[in-house]
Amino acid sequence: MYDCIIIGAGPAGSTAAKTLADKGFKVLLVEKFKLPRYKSCSGVLIKKSMDLVKLYFGESTPQFTMCAPTENRGMIFTTDKGKEYRFEQEGLNVWRSSFDNWLTTKAAESGAEVRDGTAAIDRKEQDGYVTVTLHGEKTYTEDARYVLDCEGVVGSLKRKILSKPQGYITTFQTFNKGTVDLDYHYFYAYLQPELSEYDAWFNVKDNLLVLGVSVKDPSQIAGYYARFLACMKELHGLRIDEETKSEKWLMPHIRPGCAVQYRAGRVFFAGEIAGFLNPMGEGISAGMESGHCLACAVAKHFDDADMICADYRQSTATLKTYMERQWGFVAGMADTFAEKKLK
Repeated sequence: MYDCIIIGAGPAGSTAAKTLADKGFKVLLVEKFKLPRYKSCSGVLIKKSMDLVKLYFGESTPQFTMCAPTENRGMIFTTDKGKEYRFEQEGLNVWRSSFDNWLTTKAAESGAEVRDGTAAIDRKEQDGYVTVTLHGEKTYTEDARYVLDCEGVVGSLKRKILSKPQGYITTFQTFNKGTVDLDYHYFYAYLQPELSEYDAWFNVKDNLLVLGVSVKDPSQIAGYYARFLACMKELHGLRIDEETKSEKWLMPHIRPGCAVQYRAGRVFFAGEIAGFLNPMGEGISAGMESGHCLACAVAKHFDDADMICADYRQSTATLKTYMERQWGFVAGMADTFAEKKLK
């Protein structure tokens, strides 16, 4: 029997796996995609994420995970009224496939067993442990005292556990060869309601121009994306020579109050699937921090699930407050997010 089965080899799962393995626990980390896995993401490590990497993994983010321009200098917001706000901050530009895989490798080096191409499709609560049904080349079961579900918003296990459906935001972005009159060292977020139902963005990865929009209604993607491109051409001289790739993804629709789902029985949640997500989809720092807090709570109160949950809730209270403040700040810049204004 494993002490913990951790589902999802992203920042939350790999951080939790390494933390527990370092403390001597028997850990199985499963990832439904083959590693290195790909995730649609800006791939910007904010200063907080960089610091957490050093704190939890004992070294700085390695060069081979990065893309050009390596240095990210912050974010530039354009409000729904067209006013620009610049936020200067040290950051890094990484490919999530390389960065996440490096985190998983560090967890394996600490002693966690890693199985990729393996999906958790069901679970059954037993007396003092959980039986998890896994599907890879075959379908089989493994037992663990606890399950740490870190599989991200598209995870299937939580949907089976909780009957209430979760709201989603659909993101759409393209990678393009071309030029634009903007500084490639920044991440640009556009909050005008005519450009998206949530936000639109621009950043650069290895000289590819990344342009995206997020919507509540997926059928509206084409219209918003076309308006965003037209706006970028008019205001910033965007010229696209070739579109090399397009992709869609889901992220949780964070509701007022930023509710967090901590557990269901002996299954605990961390990262996006728990509800930890900052504005503009910044989930790396929240995933790492919540994964670490959960792992520490498990290690400290291994024989008492209720104490694990209480410790986990308390240790992530500052993270939740930070998330609420960030959403409240964005709400002050755009009526699109007005419902998230702090009371």
